[in-house]
Amino acid sequence: MNQVKIQIPSLIENIRVVESFIDNSREEFEFEDDIYGNIMVAVTESVNNAIRHGNKFDKDKNVFLTLQVEDNKLLFEVEDEGPGFDYEHLPDPTAPENLESPGGRGIFLMRNLCDEVNFAASGKKVQLIFNISTSQNGLSN
Repeated sequence: MNQVKIQIPSLIENIRVVESFIDNSREEFEFEDDIYGNIMVAVTESVNNAIRHGNKFDKDKNVFLTLQVEDNKLLFEVEDEGPGFDYEHLPDPTAPENLESPGGRGIFLMRNLCDEVNFAASGKKVQLIFNISTSQNGLSN
């Protein structure tokens, strides 16, 4: 099993470090273009949430990003040093009363872009799972 891990201080400008991490991972693990965009959006959104909501922009707190590759899956884990949150009772961003709200779509977006999203450690850790095809003929499963 291959694993890569980075730690970044909670500053929004560090999102570009995450983008480089994803680009480097793409070269190393050769995942396909069609999931590259989903990975880029979902993982950067998750790190953004960790910086903004988890660590409250506290540059002394870090966000940890781990990528594990196993059994035709890419597992990205994003963990912050905040208090966590109640991920079981999030408002539905598609509900009429929430459509005008500027926030609240991040996790909804992640759930739509990933094959699986799991929370742990009271919401301080999120796991984003993408299924990848090992066939090199361009066909996905």
